[in-house]
Amino acid sequence: MAKRAYSPKDVANIKCKALPFEGQWRDVFGQPEEGDTWFISGPSASGKSSFVMQFAKMLCGIGNVLYVSLEEGVGLSMQRRLAQFKMSDVQGSFRIITDGDIKALEERLAKPKSAKFIIVDSYQYAYEAGWEYSLTKALIERFKRKTFIFVSQEDKGKPIGKPAIRLKYAAGVKVRTQGFRAYCQGRYSGNVSEYYTIWAEKAVEVYNDSLTTKHN
Repeated sequence: MAKRAYSPKDVANIKCKALPFEGQWRDVFGQPEEGDTWFISGPSASGKSSFVMQFAKMLCGIGNVLYVSLEEGVGLSMQRRLAQFKMSDVQGSFRIITDGDIKALEERLAKPKSAKFIIVDSYQYAYEAGWEYSLTKALIERFKRKTFIFVSQEDKGKPIGKPAIRLKYAAGVKVRTQGFRAYCQGRYSGNVSEYYTIWAEKAVEVYNDSLTTKHN
């Protein structure tokens, strides 16, 4: 049986919920739809991990965040990043797991009051743990109201591995970090000239700018 064809009026009447981003987050990333997939990539030492933690802290003001820390675990570097961004301020809304079992995650997310936002860092490590592209897509499809945020390694300007490239194209919001700035390349971009400054002092070194930055 053929699937339904939608008229413009039908589409306009579909109730979609946007994430209530405000301030600098709205300026750069707009107000993306709840449940859309995010894909964050960037070269090494571009500020990607710091951006993800800042993003996670902001999201804690909207709903619970689960950080699937497969690449970094919960060692000293994670401890320092949590302290740097004062994640203890959002302790009640932020949790970290290091288990890469996708089935176990599915069971966790099926429970009442489970996390609204799931950050997977990184997809390359998740793939090695069994997150084949088809299984990843099935997980996203099952939990349509949850927002999945995938962090990806990059080589020569492209995500590493064909599954990561496919996931990037499927994502509604694409973010790339470069020189301690984050640029939105997704469907909901705010002002196209805007960017999020991850680390002002480091960005000054890269771009020879003054310390007066758009966002930090």
